[in-house]
Amino acid sequence: EVQLQASGGGLVQPGGSLRLSCVASGFTFDDYAIGWFRQAPGKEREGVSCISSSSSSIGRTYYADSVKGRFTISRDNAKNTVHLQMDSLKPEDTAVYYCASSRSAKCTVWGRPLVDSWGQGTLVTVSS
Repeated sequence: EVQLQASGGGLVQPGGSLRLSCVASGFTFDDYAIGWFRQAPGKEREGVSCISSSSSSIGRTYYADSVKGRFTISRDNAKNTVHLQMDSLKPEDTAVYYCASSRSAKCTVWGRPLVDSWGQGTLVTVSS
């Protein structure tokens, strides 16, 4: 059974940092791109960041324009875990964050049609 367990959300002040983690099980982690989406109240779920599979010949990361330079995605294949380091957080980053896996994604783009499996969400609230 595929499982993606997200954690690390919470309340943080503007300008602060959080690190989200996604622990995967039930599939060959190295063969899958892993990434994050977020969904703010009243808005559609949007792709935030993606990191390509370890078996890809070209290591690649993708970031939405809104988070470039502030968020960093990384993967630890020994622990089947992907992290999303979020710095310089803004109120508009407030959302439920979901991790997701994709066998086909190359992380040149990152959208819902590419997703094979979803994890549960973790809430990030940026507020003073």
